[in-house]
Amino acid sequence: MSVPDNGAAKRRLPIGIQTFREIREDGFYYVDKTAYIRRLTEGGKHYFLSRPRRFGKSLLLDTIKELFEGSEELFRGLAIHDQWDWNMRCPVLRLDFGSGDFEQPGWLSEDLTLQLEAIEKGAGIAASSSSAPARFRRLIAELRERSGRRVVVLVDEYDKPILDALGTPEIARANRSFLRGLYSVIKSCDAHIEFTLLTGVSKFAKVSIFSGLNNLMDITLDPHYSAICGYTEQDLDEVFAPELPGLDRDEVRHWYNGYSWRGEGKVYNPFDILLLFRQREFKAHWFETGSPKFLIDTLLRRGVPTLGLEGMTSSEALLSAFDVDEMSVEALLFQTGYLTITGEDAQNGLAQYRLGYPNREVRQSLNERLLMALLPDASRRLAQKTSLRRLLAANDFAGLEALLRGVFAGVPHQWHTRNNIQDYEGYYASVVYSYFAAQGLDLVAEESASGGRADMVVRFDGGVYVFEFKSVGKEAAGRALAQIKERGYADKYRHLGRPVHLIGVEFSRQDRNIAAFEVALAA
Repeated sequence: MSVPDNGAAKRRLPIGIQTFREIREDGFYYVDKTAYIRRLTEGGKHYFLSRPRRFGKSLLLDTIKELFEGSEELFRGLAIHDQWDWNMRCPVLRLDFGSGDFEQPGWLSEDLTLQLEAIEKGAGIAASSSSAPARFRRLIAELRERSGRRVVVLVDEYDKPILDALGTPEIARANRSFLRGLYSVIKSCDAHIEFTLLTGVSKFAKVSIFSGLNNLMDITLDPHYSAICGYTEQDLDEVFAPELPGLDRDEVRHWYNGYSWRGEGKVYNPFDILLLFRQREFKAHWFETGSPKFLIDTLLRRGVPTLGLEGMTSSEALLSAFDVDEMSVEALLFQTGYLTITGEDAQNGLAQYRLGYPNREVRQSLNERLLMALLPDASRRLAQKTSLRRLLAANDFAGLEALLRGVFAGVPHQWHTRNNIQDYEGYYASVVYSYFAAQGLDLVAEESASGGRADMVVRFDGGVYVFEFKSVGKEAAGRALAQIKERGYADKYRHLGRPVHLIGVEFSRQDRNIAAFEVALAA
């Protein structure tokens, strides 16, 4: 469904611009988030917000900075303008850990020293040779005394010095300890502080980094702030209406919508949308700006079956269980934006969250990266990739079996040894799932049926393909196809009036390849 032109004038696209003043003064599109900021200032004092990279956190902080500094002209026409006391101007102390080589010992201390020196110089305060926490405390007190107003403290990418050093845990732990001491100053200086907001990608356990800041209010999963960063459907339809003509609106949703932090609606990653409007192409704009190597290595090292990523469940506590020495896969995937909340259930009064991929971009791209780790031969991978859709379109199941055999034959023997695979069935099923998902096919893992769960269901070109995977010894047992039939996995698709193909795949643990590939048409 394409959107007709409504005649509205186009504006400049704020790609990579995180400065509120530049956006407002130079005619860029701006999605008004000031109603959320007003709610924050009325409802509390010290806040923490976690969102994936490139979700607009830096722009949010810069907007808050301009608000407290009294830049009224920038807020005319925005939701907060007529509800704010423009006579209240507060000094703003902003720290930014968004760049730097934090894997190097001592870099964090040096970087913070330079930031504090710049703030001292800008405020006309004599430099200090004290420790970073003492210097930070002194700055807050002096800014309060000189201005007569309490200080606003903003910290951007509070966790990056730790995340960047996860590959060298001893440095990550040292950076964590350093930041714990720094952030504890915020609580001890509470009387001098008007407002605090720390933002980052990950939510580290309070006992590890916020043990001295236990009055911090975490709004990451607060439904009232679910859209404080990101674009909603309404934002696209109203703010970006001039950019939509010529784009299939359903494809825009399918590719990029879907991030949820327990709000009623879902949001888009702003970077995706702005690049889509600039390039007019559906592709992995956000995914390609980061390297998920640490994530891929963690999934493979722990033997996490990618087939089950969409069906993960987690409590709020588990989603927050992230630290240098202890991180759950659920927390890692959720906090970095590769999984999102797709549903919520209550068990014994505690919320249980269902997790899944937010959209096609993430599902397709993440599984493609997994395949790159499994199949290092790029030319073979590309040849197999171009064949899958053609084989499905022709219902060439013999060709599909040969294709999958070639996929498994391409997995290096040393990969199995290095990763100490124990769950063979989960491993083989995950390879097939990632192979299909990397092609952008419409598929569901662990699809519920009356008699259980089908391992994988694919919808393609008017047909439905129900897969069941089994791990066997050297000889095939015929159990996979039999299970599909016995448990009625195909029953829920009969009303569609489409051909439903039942595919049982059995893997030999000894041969590390397919032992049986059986196909039947549902009666």
